[in-house]
Amino acid sequence: MMNQEMRILVVEDDNKIASFIAKGLKQAGYAVDRCADGEEALVLAETTAYDAAVVDVMLPKLDGLSLIQRWRSQKIRTPVIILSAKASLDDRIKGLQAGGDDYLTKPFAFSELTARLHALIRRATQTVEPTRLTVGDLTLDLLTRSVTRNGQLVELQTREFALLEYLMRQAGRTVTKTMILEHIFDYSFDPQTNVVDVLVHRLRAKIDPDKTRLHTLRGIGYVLRAA
Repeated sequence: MMNQEMRILVVEDDNKIASFIAKGLKQAGYAVDRCADGEEALVLAETTAYDAAVVDVMLPKLDGLSLIQRWRSQKIRTPVIILSAKASLDDRIKGLQAGGDDYLTKPFAFSELTARLHALIRRATQTVEPTRLTVGDLTLDLLTRSVTRNGQLVELQTREFALLEYLMRQAGRTVTKTMILEHIFDYSFDPQTNVVDVLVHRLRAKIDPDKTRLHTLRGIGYVLRAA
């Protein structure tokens, strides 16, 4: 987990998306500033040192690519993830040529956004994070994307892996269904769905068949503990 003093600027004029990102980043331990247009973002970055920025392309007053170009011309080197509904290779190239460091298309899973932010900040600060997470006899390798239980390989699907990674990073702490939805699924996902229950059930069957690690707190959420 990154240092809790890390500050992220979110530049997004869609209030639903901006709220989703800001809430999730705050739960992940970041300080977050939000703004809805490029001109305000230009001023904020001139007066505040941000560890990273998440910038939408389609912004009022000053579009996202122009904003990034202005930052770079002013020697503002804040790492930037560009958000866009455009997924073509040409659009990605334009974003990177404008000075963006990464490019993420909408809709996106919050877990992917945070993983990319971690990578950008690590590169910018030369911070070394552990490549393995361990809780009891569970080990998750972030480089090989593999999981073992008591030394035995456990095959997980992509979202099962993402959920286990999130639970292991929050080991010993209760996480709610809403928190899981916001971290594992994209911002447009229906919060009334039972997809979290289904996903937890599938994961528990694979990593906790004796029901000693992944606990359900009825009406509250879930907690992963060392057995």
